[in-house]
Amino acid sequence: MGEGATRTAAALPPPAAPLFGPREEKSDPERKRRARAGVFGSAAVGTAVVAVLAGPWLERLLGVAALGAWRTLLVAIVVQGVPFLLLGTVVSAAIGAFVPARVFSRALPRNPVFAVPVAGAAGVVLPGCECASVPVAGSLMRRGVAPAAALTFLLAAPAVNPVVLVSTAIAFPGSPEMVAARFGASLVTAVVMGWLWIRWGREEWLRLPTGRAGHAPGASRFAAFRRGLQHDFLHAGGFLVVGAMAAATFNVLVPPSVLEVFADSPWLGVLVAAVLAVLLSVCSEADAFVAASFTGFSPTARLAFMVVGPMVDMKLIALQSGAFGRAFAMRFSAATFVVAVLCCVHVGGVLL
Repeated sequence: MGEGATRTAAALPPPAAPLFGPREEKSDPERKRRARAGVFGSAAVGTAVVAVLAGPWLERLLGVAALGAWRTLLVAIVVQGVPFLLLGTVVSAAIGAFVPARVFSRALPRNPVFAVPVAGAAGVVLPGCECASVPVAGSLMRRGVAPAAALTFLLAAPAVNPVVLVSTAIAFPGSPEMVAARFGASLVTAVVMGWLWIRWGREEWLRLPTGRAGHAPGASRFAAFRRGLQHDFLHAGGFLVVGAMAAATFNVLVPPSVLEVFADSPWLGVLVAAVLAVLLSVCSEADAFVAASFTGFSPTARLAFMVVGPMVDMKLIALQSGAFGRAFAMRFSAATFVVAVLCCVHVGGVLL
């Protein structure tokens, strides 16, 4: 009987792997990342709402009149930036869910030198926030696209797309030269960085991303679109609120005399604005409204804030470190910062 049972057990097929166990375990880090982004965005938005609603009470309690000005600036920046942030994240989520990565690789020339400007121009017609540009660049590399072209698209897409340009035109009414300067300086920076990578980039610096591009097999594209939209909007919206709060605080606490020191020193003003862009980490669809609030800075300095921010900020450095390695992120971010500032100085000197 034991022998027959052994033969029967041997004849049976091995037990099937659990349908959902490994997939859930594999996606657990992704769910945690999305959960952290949602918590951060919700907390930032909730803090802003509480600050706005409790503003009059705190102003009477503390006797600080500046709270009213701070609250007004915060609401103005957020209300102006949210529609463009929503539009940008909708388009970005749609691209990630419905456009296969192979479309990009087939459209680019095989020669990396020529692929770089084409990838930069692709950012004009394929909008996305900087949070989405890192995974898109990783999927391009997995499809065989030259790293220089993928990195150019990473820098250009959140900086020169139509949503960003329209928001810049509204934030700076009657100043089409600011829109042209932002477009020119951003596109030149992205292309120059792509060519610099061809010339001096090393493979050991870049940890090529692994994994499967696109949505998971069998998963609904609409579900992927919904998840991407929810993550991008909450994540980027949180940074928008934080940036708006910092900008409002900056405008209220920093006296005009301090800003006059920066205005009298063009190079110092540009560098300070560029460093602020890195620290505030405002989403590219909304950073023009924050830059417009920095009335004490020169036009070139505000241009530097808008050009540097979508290419080098704290959240982008973290995303690039996770996707491509810390050695790459540190070198690439530092080089991009320098190139972006130089491009802003030259373009701003001509157009502004």
